[in-house]
Amino acid sequence: MKNFLFVLLIIPSIYSYSQEQNIKLASDVFPPFTDIASEKGFALELVKEALNRGNVQVEQTIAGFSEVMDGLNTGKYDGSAALWKTEDRENYLLYSEPYLENRLILVGRKGSDVSAKSLNELKGKRIAIISGYAYGSTVYTSLDVIIIPGKSDQENLEKLLTFETDYMLVDELLISYLLTYQLNDISRFLEIGKEAFIIQPLHLAILKNKPNAQKIIEDFNYNIKNMMSDGTYNKILELNWIQSDIDGDGVHELVLLGDKAGREAPANYYRLMTKTAMTENSERYYINGEIYDGWQVVPAKYKTDIMKAAKMNTNSSSGLKLKF
Repeated sequence: MKNFLFVLLIIPSIYSYSQEQNIKLASDVFPPFTDIASEKGFALELVKEALNRGNVQVEQTIAGFSEVMDGLNTGKYDGSAALWKTEDRENYLLYSEPYLENRLILVGRKGSDVSAKSLNELKGKRIAIISGYAYGSTVYTSLDVIIIPGKSDQENLEKLLTFETDYMLVDELLISYLLTYQLNDISRFLEIGKEAFIIQPLHLAILKNKPNAQKIIEDFNYNIKNMMSDGTYNKILELNWIQSDIDGDGVHELVLLGDKAGREAPANYYRLMTKTAMTENSERYYINGEIYDGWQVVPAKYKTDIMKAAKMNTNSSSGLKLKF
């Protein structure tokens, strides 16, 4: 009888959590990671998919950054889909593991020296950056460089090509798109830096007092890890190859969308995270659920002409295709 009573007592709690949950998230405009509904917001799409897999439905609000933070402090919003971690915010927010990074890359006109690894090496240079990007005070207060604000990467590109600025800072995700879909334009007009000037991990953050907050974060982390390996990241980011540590051993794998790997080893791919160690000169490939140590052992059946992960809309205003 006692065992029967115990079962009756736990059924309501199990049932209550198994029911669909709702969560209100708010983010500011930060393309291509977060943006209004009519534009691409890849961080928002990744977070929504991962939460949906945990039976959590998302209500997304796009607002100014100060409004987002005020809404979190007053409880108007339950969290944010794309937030940087700070000591102060950790007092009232639970953070997921990072699922993407914001990384700024130096871009110059063809023939420019893009070997600089910090702003300190660009004394006196004019550098275009999208106004309002909160990449840290060093970008805006450096006394040695001239910051040229712009409304978009397209505007900054036009300033660069018309010699109104010497360089532009661009998120590495956009660079991956240019190398994938506009390689001829890149080769003809631009030089791309190899080192990220600034790296900021992106997290899902939820108020600690949100019911089941810890469980939501745990499920999110689990689902994100699966999405990195099952092709979901590739599809949402619209990229054939991404780089991630699939098996958690501290070494990266290149993850393919589908089973058409191309005739030669991929030269361009997008790194999801840069903090994981990678064995030098030893790329591993993850194709159809299998890891292959080196291009030479990838089965010949996969080495066929690669298909585009997505057809870019040349009329898109999402900032993912630039007009040269």
